[in-house]
Amino acid sequence: MFVDRAEIYIRSGKGGDGHVSFRREKYIPAGGPDGGDGGKGGDLIFEIDEGINTLSDFRYVRKYAAQDGEPGGKRKCTGKDGSDLILKVPPGTVIIEKESGKIVADMSGDNIREVILRGGRGGKGNVHFATSTMQAPKYAQPGQAAMEMTVLLELKVIADVGLVGFPNVGKSTLLSRVTNAKPKIGNYHFTTTSPNLGVVDLDDSHGFVIADIPGLIEGASEGLGLGHQFLRHIERTKVIIHLVDAASTEGRDPIEDIRLINDELISYNPQLSELPQVIAANKIDVLFGDDKDEVIKKLKAEFEPEGFKVFPISAVSGEGVKELLYHVSSILEDMDKTPIIFEKELFPEDIKITSESYEVWKEEEHVYVVEGPRIERMLNYTNLESEKGFVYFQKFLRDNGILDKLEEQGIEEGDTVRMYGLQFDYYK
Repeated sequence: MFVDRAEIYIRSGKGGDGHVSFRREKYIPAGGPDGGDGGKGGDLIFEIDEGINTLSDFRYVRKYAAQDGEPGGKRKCTGKDGSDLILKVPPGTVIIEKESGKIVADMSGDNIREVILRGGRGGKGNVHFATSTMQAPKYAQPGQAAMEMTVLLELKVIADVGLVGFPNVGKSTLLSRVTNAKPKIGNYHFTTTSPNLGVVDLDDSHGFVIADIPGLIEGASEGLGLGHQFLRHIERTKVIIHLVDAASTEGRDPIEDIRLINDELISYNPQLSELPQVIAANKIDVLFGDDKDEVIKKLKAEFEPEGFKVFPISAVSGEGVKELLYHVSSILEDMDKTPIIFEKELFPEDIKITSESYEVWKEEEHVYVVEGPRIERMLNYTNLESEKGFVYFQKFLRDNGILDKLEEQGIEEGDTVRMYGLQFDYYK
């Protein structure tokens, strides 16, 4: 199944906590600290795989997390680093942060591998905190928290030319004639439900990549029908070919169809209306004599004054197709050859670090309670009886916004703060 959009949760690995321990050997009853550092958390990486052309692998698995770093050990042993997690995606995949809608990365062109979320650094063991006045520190540094976000993956095909038109106008037939692509062809609406790409090779001219985009209906820019699935894949193209049924075999007006398609392009992204456009009036093989001349004359009178050259063609017989392709090639020759890459809008420093929940509440008059998993761990390996240990713990509370939360609750100097069986008097 072709899937060109997915929503997933991603998280890097948390850094391992530093260790608190002391050297204890025979004849050395009071050895110094020897707690090792925690290992680094694994990175969350996206990588292009040329053999993939769909996001279907992300359809059922929605959560991805790199491995956490291991905590440090005794005898200055450093914890093992967490393993990186590499997610393989097809070329042209754009990674978007869901909440802000900002682009995190465009996996296209030379950007074949990118670290999206970096793992947390490991915490330092208590061996690092020994000083001349504090020779037996009973605290260590916690590992840095992981980074996380929910992202939207959108596959935007990479093609020079986008072939657009309403259902059943002959896009798949034309693509199969001019390239080596083998799209499914049938006389049904919405036969094409995924983009088909092919390479056009021309004698004495540069070839180009053309994409047959799924059929469009009115209201696509608002998500109706194939909606954004159509419009998403046109954003990288440099030239648009409008394919219309010049013979009106299904009673549609080709002039109205072109206007409607352009309206949808402008509604979705106004910049798309600035792309060079060519009109291919298809199915002239079923028109004869004056009928053919009259239809083509009307199309040219309507659109060529606007700069849209009209080519009468037959995708079935091949009539007029060569002239169309050489004209498109000449347009591309005069354009910037740089691939269209979407600029990065969200940088690592903007990505939030996971915050383990802290609960702060007023239990009774002048008594406040603070609880949370990291606070509990911190209390377990911090010596609050030492001045330095207590200062270290205060800094932890301040850096994690807990003191701010207490003040939001209305705490005043002299009030009591309780944490897991311990209580403190609050002073600024």
